[in-house]
Amino acid sequence: MHIDFAVIADYALIDQRGKLSVLGIFQHVWVAQFPAVHPRTHLVLRVRGRRTEIGSHPIRIRFVDEHGQELLGGTGTVEFGEPPAGVIELEAGAVLVFDVPLPGTGKYAFEIALDGQEVIRVPLTASLAKTAERSRP
Repeated sequence: MHIDFAVIADYALIDQRGKLSVLGIFQHVWVAQFPAVHPRTHLVLRVRGRRTEIGSHPIRIRFVDEHGQELLGGTGTVEFGEPPAGVIELEAGAVLVFDVPLPGTGKYAFEIALDGQEVIRVPLTASLAKTAERSRP
């Protein structure tokens, strides 16, 4: 079992046939002031495995600051059912939506662990946006 890819996006969906659509992939946000919340942030994952890995696989997602302090987190499972005859590779998409807390400027990341092992880090940085008023001498 492995994570094929993970990205942060403005919007994503999985249609009725399992097709994943992703819009507005990003790794940096500009905010007017801190602390801030980046609303409706979509974390998009695609998990792949082999036919021999049918069943439940635990997943843990943490949103951490640059010091490793968890700001958001949760656990769940990825379920792989029996595929049609002849199919040997499995895949499942997931779209998770968060209101991401940003206490200050800096580096953040979503840390995703699958089957109890850290698999991937998806970075996010945040900066203070310059306004016309702030940039005047």
